[in-house]
Order: sequence, then C-alpha cells, then structure tokens
Amino acid sequence: MSDTTPQIGFVSLGCPKNLVDSERILSRLRAEGYSLSSSYEGADLVVVNTCGFIDAAVEESLDAIGEALQQNGRVIVTGCLGKDEARIRAAHPKVLSVTGPHAYEAVMEAVHAQLPAPHDPFTSLLPPQGIKLTPRHYAYLKISEGCNHSCSFCIIPDLRGPLVSRPIGEVMREAERLVEAGVRELLVVSQDTSAYGVDLKYRPDFWQGRPLASRIRDLAAALGELPAWIRLHYVYPYPHVDDLIPLMAEGRILPYLDMPLQHGNQRVLQAMKRPAATERVLERIARWRDQCPELTLRSTFIVGFPGETEVEFEDLLDFLREAQLDRVGCFAYSPVAGAQANALPDAVPEALREERRARFMQVQAEISRQRLQAKIGSETIVLVDEVREKQMVARSPADAPEIDGRVFIPGAWDLEPGEFIRVRITGATAHDLQAEPLEIDEEE
Repeated sequence: MSDTTPQIGFVSLGCPKNLVDSERILSRLRAEGYSLSSSYEGADLVVVNTCGFIDAAVEESLDAIGEALQQNGRVIVTGCLGKDEARIRAAHPKVLSVTGPHAYEAVMEAVHAQLPAPHDPFTSLLPPQGIKLTPRHYAYLKISEGCNHSCSFCIIPDLRGPLVSRPIGEVMREAERLVEAGVRELLVVSQDTSAYGVDLKYRPDFWQGRPLASRIRDLAAALGELPAWIRLHYVYPYPHVDDLIPLMAEGRILPYLDMPLQHGNQRVLQAMKRPAATERVLERIARWRDQCPELTLRSTFIVGFPGETEVEFEDLLDFLREAQLDRVGCFAYSPVAGAQANALPDAVPEALREERRARFMQVQAEISRQRLQAKIGSETIVLVDEVREKQMVARSPADAPEIDGRVFIPGAWDLEPGEFIRVRITGATAHDLQAEPLEIDEEE
C-alpha cells in the first residue's frame, strides 16, 4: 500500500473497443492524481474491465475477478460483463462495485467511494494524449459506441446499446493529440465503423475552422491529412464503403479493410440476420481490387452455426477460395447467453464445429501462403514495432497489430520503434514475411 499517493491496479480484457474504455478510465484516474500499480500487492484497489461477448470471455473475466480478489481483496468491476451484475456477484460476492460498459463516471464514483482522490491534483501530470495501453507509436481511435444491428449470434447491442457516434470534430481533435504525441498509426475502431454518423444524421461539425460531415468517408479523408497511417477496422459492407476505396488508391488511408462477413452461404447468413448477398460481395471485392490493387482484405467467419449443413459449409469454403481474402479469422460457433441463435434448431455438435474450423483454416492457410509468396521481390514501407539484438520486427500496410502477420528484418539496425523504413520482401511463410531494408522513409 502507498503511504502517499493512492495506487490503482488495472486489468483490461476483451477487444480494442474495451481497451479504449480502459485508456479513458486510466486517463481520468491519472488526471485526478492517482498512481497506477503494476502489481496486485502494490495497489490500494483493483479495477477489472471485463468482456462478456462469448462464454470463454465470460469465464476469463470471472477468473480475472477471482484472481484480483485473491491477490488484493478490493475489486471494482466494469465492462461488458458488468451488465450481468447478478452473475458476477453470484461468483464473487465480495466485489466492491459493478458497472456496465463505457460507464466512466460510474467507475470514477466507485473509486472515489473506496479511495478518495488526492487533495492536490497536480502531483501527477497527465500527457495530452491521455494514458495509452498500446505502444507509443500506435493507438486505437474509437469513433462510436454501440450497434444498431440485431445479428442472431451477438449480444453487443444488449451490452453496449444502440449506435452513438462521436462528433467528427471531437474525433479529429483526439487524433491530432495522438499524432502530436508520437503516434504513427491510428487504428479506427467501433462496433460498426461504416455506420458512423447515421445516428447524427451526418450532422456537420468543425475541425480546424472548416465544417465536416459526420460520416465515415469524410472522417477517413480528414484523418488522411494527418502524418500517420490510418487503418479501418470493423467495416460493415454498406454500399457507401465503395467511397473509401479511392482514398486508399490515392494513398490517403491504408489500403486495408477489416470487414466481418461471417459466412458464405445465403441461408446461413439469413439465419444469422446478416446481409445475404454473397455474389454481390464477390463482385464488389473484384471491383475494389481493380480500383486499388494493393488492397488487403481481412474478415472473420463463424462455422458450425446452428443448422449449418455440410453442403452449406462447403459453400463457405467455395466462397473463401473465390474471394481470396488476405487475412481471415475463424470461430467455431459458441452459444452466448441471451443470443437469439440459441433457440434455433439443429445445433451442430461441438466436435463437428471444431473439425469444420480446422478444415476452414487449412483452406485459408494455403490462400494466405500463396498471397504472401506473391509479394516476394516487391518493395513496401513498414512500421518498426520492435528492435531486437539481431533483427527488427515490423508491420506492412497489410498487417494490423496483434491480429495479422509481421515482417522480420534480420540484422542489427540503429532504429527505434515507430520509424518507417522501405524494405524489399525476400521470403514468406503462411503468415509472416521476411525482408531487407532499402532506405528509411523520411516522408511518412
């Protein structure tokens, strides 16, 4: 325990959207003079920001709460699982407080009740960009909360509510602060990025004295004026996504789309309550690649959805072979408490769900390997993530941190994380690339 400044321990679980929530809470704590503890033993209390999306995430969250209680004893719980306070208290009745997702004020009130803020708020100065949980050179930029969709496998609208977009001026000012603080890559995230501004009716806001409409194309174009990579995640394939491709072809934002498609069979998509227009998606992918040959497409899929037949699963594999996506994640269907899909008939046995996931990934691994092999001999700009004694670890425009591949550059180099360099690709595996440096890119 600290004799002077109150110490807060913090555990952040779940997706990048949750990570942004954690950063905001931590920034508030530091602004009020609290210090952050890297251990349970050194903390006066612990905040656990939970995930509640699927059963595995719920169990991880409950385990994390239990560990914090055992190691420290004073625990405040927030985040998505906080919507189910009864479940948390049934497992861990000694938690001090439970709040839901993005409940920043409620979390601060709970902290104040247990550990009053220092009298002198100037004992710790807060950097302009706030507290970040990512490395200094990249950051997540959350542009909205919630979701207006009602996908049958998902409970995100129940956890986080309907779509609430941030005014575009507010988003741009945060982006500017981050870039001024040394961030070289902004990863734009939300539950449904392409729906940005729908709830605001695309109301204009001001940035640098000029009006901008609160819509994704205008936001992407404005972000593209900043001296940083701009990467878009969770882009639902609305028709107006077509308007983003020219920005990528012009080099204003990264030629990268993270677009969760979920399946390739029309009936299964309808059961999921997702858009059931597989042929149209394939046509658009082909058109996008004609307009922007450097485009990288990432997506996620669910196999073993209730009622999925072997024929429908094979349809998904055929879709995968035709789409030739660059980066793909696959999940075996997991029942989520409260999801509509739980009531659907003909549940697929767990063993078969896992077997299909393995077959899916085998097909995609070969696609990914071939697409990476085709890059050998080409040149690209990479962003250095890590400098080791005998190699550098970097990422290309095709690689988002944590979820995609990496670029390994052998040798000892006098560079720092966050620098851009030009490289030539010399080798490839199913996931990663090898490269040799050509020159440091001074204009990025």
